[in-house]
Amino acid sequence: MSTEAGVALAATGLGKRYRRGWALRDCAFELPMGSICALVGPNGAGKSTLLRLVAGLITPTEGEVRVNQKVAFLAQDKPLYRRFTVAEMLRAGASMNPDWDGTYASQLVKEAGVPLGARIGTLSGGQRTRVALAIALGRRPELIMLDEPLADLDPLARDEVMRALLAEAAGTGMTVVLSSHVLTDLEETCDHLLLLADGGVRLAGPVEDLLAQHRILTGPAGLAVPAESVVDSRTTARQATVLARTAAASASAGWEAVQPTLEELTLAYLRAAKGKAA
Repeated sequence: MSTEAGVALAATGLGKRYRRGWALRDCAFELPMGSICALVGPNGAGKSTLLRLVAGLITPTEGEVRVNQKVAFLAQDKPLYRRFTVAEMLRAGASMNPDWDGTYASQLVKEAGVPLGARIGTLSGGQRTRVALAIALGRRPELIMLDEPLADLDPLARDEVMRALLAEAAGTGMTVVLSSHVLTDLEETCDHLLLLADGGVRLAGPVEDLLAQHRILTGPAGLAVPAESVVDSRTTARQATVLARTAAASASAGWEAVQPTLEELTLAYLRAAKGKAA
C-alpha cells in the first residue's frame, strides 16, 4: 500500500493478537487527510485496538500502520484528574505536551462555558468531555481519534460536543476518526467509513461512493433474489428486503431499488457479519 501524499494514515496486513486470541487481523485501508471518518462495528470488533495501534500505545503483532500526521487520541474513559480544577488540568496538559498551545486550549474551555476554577469531579458529563477535547486539541494535532467520546452524554450534550468538534475540524483541516455506536451522530458528519467486524475490515471508503455502490431492493416475499451480489437479505410474511452491492440494481422483475442511507448500509453489513459468525 502506498504512502502517497494526501494519506493521513494507512494500514497493511495489520493484526494484533492477545492471549485470548486475535483482536484484529489482516486489516488494510487508507484514510485521506482532512476526512472525517466514522469507525463503526459491534463490541469486540477491534475498534479500540485499532485506535490504540494508530496512537502507538500498543505494537502490532503483524503488519504495519503508517501515520503521516501528528496524532491526538481521546479514549472513552477521558483520563482527567477528578480532584484537579480545570485550570490545573490545562497546566497538566501543558507539562505533558511540548507542543502545547495553552491559549487555544483555554479558549476552547471558555467557549464551552466551563469555569476554570471548577474541579473536574463536579462537572457534568458534557463539560468533562469538552475539557478532555480541549486538552486533546491543545496539542494542535493534525489527526485526532476519539473512542466513543459521546457514550455517556445526553442528546443535547452530544450535539454540542459534535458541533464543537466539527467546527474545529473545519477551521483547521485536521483529520478526524470518530468511533461511535450512535449512528445518528455519524450520519450527517462523516464523509468516510471504516467498518470493522470480527477483527477485520468489512467496508472502507468515502461514504458517498459506498452509498452509490449499493441499493436496497424491496419486493414481495417469494420473489427470486436478484443475481447481483447480496450483502444482506430479510423476509417477512409479505415483503423481502435485500441490500445488494451494485449501482445498477433496477426495478425489474418486481424489485424496487433505492440508495441506502449510511445507517441502513452499516446495519446491513453488521447483520451480515453477525450471521456469518453465528
